[in-house]
Amino acid sequence: MSLARQNPGRAITLKLGSVFLFVVMASLIKAASVEVPPGEAVFFRSFFAIPVIVAWLAWRGDLATGLRTVHPMGHVWRGVIGSTAMGLGFAGLAILPLTEVKAIGYAMPIFVVVLALIFLNERIRLVRIGAVGMGLAGVLVILWPRLSAFSGENNDPALTIGALIVLAGAFCAAMAQVLVRKLVETEETSAIVFWFSVTASSLSLLSLPFGWVVPSYGVAGMLVMAGLIGGVGQILLTSAYRYGDASIIAPFEYASILFAVVIGLVFFEETPARTTLAGAALVIAAGGLIIWRERQLKLRRGRARHVVTRYG
Repeated sequence: MSLARQNPGRAITLKLGSVFLFVVMASLIKAASVEVPPGEAVFFRSFFAIPVIVAWLAWRGDLATGLRTVHPMGHVWRGVIGSTAMGLGFAGLAILPLTEVKAIGYAMPIFVVVLALIFLNERIRLVRIGAVGMGLAGVLVILWPRLSAFSGENNDPALTIGALIVLAGAFCAAMAQVLVRKLVETEETSAIVFWFSVTASSLSLLSLPFGWVVPSYGVAGMLVMAGLIGGVGQILLTSAYRYGDASIIAPFEYASILFAVVIGLVFFEETPARTTLAGAALVIAAGGLIIWRERQLKLRRGRARHVVTRYG
């Protein structure tokens, strides 16, 4: 990234804006889940993001780039996995407190490290192995009260199922992220953003025979707003990476736990469990360690390239 384009303050502001909007979007989906099934929510979230993204691409003069693709099947597979992740996450929102869903979702970067080792042959050294272990321990702390339902303690088995659904969604989201890492080798970011919304909208229609309903005006409004807000959030997130490195921006993803706690308390009367907050702290620490390690490796690669340029 050119130094002239770097503006860490703007990048962080855009990132925080996107994080807040995604939490608001999740809150709207959670509120709408009393009427509509997850597949229908995925459709509204994806379909109504498309006009926002198209308008943004047209404003930037990138509309042609956003429509152009070299590997259409790559977008299809990313759409299948990403839509599944979204559907599982929305299903979890209907069952679990907002803060708990966000906390479990923090497992996604941990899964990415493991999947990158398997599918991308990325090397994992001791620091990242330790971070993965710490992150998984944090996830177990979050899940433990829900898993206790299987041991006969006083707990609702539906909450256990909800927690496992969200965890499965985080795993699918990690798989989608690995696919994105492959797509960025040949595809523009604008194309990846646009075609995911298109494929997710199309694929969600497959769930039409499984319980779609005609929502009330209020719920329909919430679903449309979720799609529009999701589109704006995606634009802010994409724009953030134009002004700052990932290693600077990524840690601010964890601000979502603060937004989720406040919104959960105010609008859903949800008080986060201590285990949720404790486990989230462990997972956040693990994610921060991975981000720090990635930054160190990037700095080393940058110095190596500098030496090759000067003396090679």
